[in-house]
Order: sequence, then C-alpha cells, then structure tokens
Amino acid sequence: MNPAYSVIFLTTLIGAGQGLFLALFGAEVAGFGRVEATERGFLALAGGIALLLCAGGLIASFFHLGRPERAWRSATMWRTSWLSREVIALPAFMAALFFWAVLHFSGRSGTLALGVLAALACGALFLCTAMIYASVRFLQEWASPYTVLNYTLLGLASGCTLATALAAWGGAPALVPAFGTAALVFTAAGFIGRGLSLARNARLKPKSTLQSAIGIRHPQITQRAMGFMGGSFNTREFFHGRNGGVLRQVKWAFLLGAFVLPLALLALGLSSASAGLLALAFVVQYLGLLAERWFFFAQANHPQNLYYQAVS
Repeated sequence: MNPAYSVIFLTTLIGAGQGLFLALFGAEVAGFGRVEATERGFLALAGGIALLLCAGGLIASFFHLGRPERAWRSATMWRTSWLSREVIALPAFMAALFFWAVLHFSGRSGTLALGVLAALACGALFLCTAMIYASVRFLQEWASPYTVLNYTLLGLASGCTLATALAAWGGAPALVPAFGTAALVFTAAGFIGRGLSLARNARLKPKSTLQSAIGIRHPQITQRAMGFMGGSFNTREFFHGRNGGVLRQVKWAFLLGAFVLPLALLALGLSSASAGLLALAFVVQYLGLLAERWFFFAQANHPQNLYYQAVS
C-alpha cells in the first residue's frame, strides 16, 4: 500500500495522546483521587497536552479527505464500519478528556468518574482505529490480532514516555519513577509484539498468483507492461513504489528508533534523573513510530499488485 502521511500522523498523534491520558489517569487512580494541588495542576496541564495531540491527529485526518466538508457523513455507517466508529469514538474521548482536565484545573471533584468514562472511550478508540486495518481480510499483513495489540501497546509506550518527560519537566517528580517504569514496560512489550508481527508477516504466502489473477494456468508468465502508458489510481494508491531494500532499511530504523534507543534513553534518564534524556527519549520514540507506521502501511501487499506489477 502507499502510506498516507495524514493517516500516519493521525494514528501516531492520537495514540500518544491516548497513552498519555491513561498514564495520567492511572496516577490519579493510584492516589485514589486525593492528589496534592501541585499534582492536580500537573494532571490538568498534561491532560491539555494529550488533548492537543488528539486535536493534531484529528486535523491531520482532514488532509486525507477528498471532500472535508462532508466529513460528518463518515459517522453514519457506524453499524458496519470501524472507520465510522472511530469517527464517533475520537470526539467522545476528546470531550471526556477536556472536561476531566478542566475539573482538575478548577480543583473540583468528580474527576474519577469522568476519568472512567474517558478511559472507556480511549479503549474503544484504540480498538476502532486498529480494526479499520485488522478487518481488511485480503491484506494478510493487517488481518491479525497483532494489529490491535500493537496499536494499543505503541500508543501506551509513547504516552507513558511523554508522561515521564512531562513529570520531570513539569514539577511532578514524585510521578517520574512510576511513569518511567510503565514506559519501559510498554516499550519492551511493544518491541516484543511488533517483533512477533514481523515474524508472522515474513512467513506469509500470497493467496493469489499471477496465473489466478488473469485466469491462465501456464507455469511461466512474464508481464511486460500494465496495459497503458501512464499511472493510475491503482498504481498510485495501492503501491508505494519503493524496492525491498528501502523497506528493510525502514524496518531496522523503526526497530532502533521506536524501541531500542528509547529503552536506553529511558534507563539512563531515570538513573541519572535527567529530564533532558527523558524528553529526548520521547522525541526519538515518536520519530521511530512515524517510521513504524509508514512501514506498517507499506508492507501490506494489495492483491491488485499482481497485475499492476510492471509500469512501462
């Protein structure tokens, strides 16, 4: 598939926002809602940052629409479409997150109950976003439980890493060890989950062949051209145009940037109490996740590429 950068930013930004909120809400639950005034201010500020990340992802999604003014119609097929469900879940999560942050900022009660609603909407959003791709059965690389697992784990990893950096910079040092531990755990879990999905996808075999695509059973078929002079929607949208060497380079780049380096930077930052290293861990991890998401889309091999494999 040809990765759309708007969708790459959408999924990585809202994933980080979701993970950040869940880290913050976890801290609130651990304190049973009885946090100090300074920590309530931090939760409100960091909650606002999580909201901005989700808003940035929502804005990015509009660049993927041919007619943005008709975006509201995408929610009308919620009974059968995971995309429609995502369109509903994202604003619902953002609304609950907004009021949760406002209650913390104003020092009012009720944050736990509202946080539970936001957490439920957050979980639904993780599921809906991942199932948009996991439900596409003819793309074998996506049609796997690993898609849902990895979207969730990578969002939690980036969100907890950001929470660690914000706590170190934002005057809530008591929360740094817990956030940092969670970031290490979810980053390591994401590394394992993504590694398992890569191993699974490497073993996949196409269910279709060139022979079955054109209905000719001859064992040796060579395609010389795709039938017309220029490109088309099919060749632009369903194939990225890069060779296998580029994909391998991106794979190793995201494994290093999204997992290995952040784990090392988190460990060093926590042991040395360095806010700079913790902030760098998030920046490196997010850049790695951009590469990971590009690879996720590019690795999916659309069956139509069996026919449009030669452009001349």
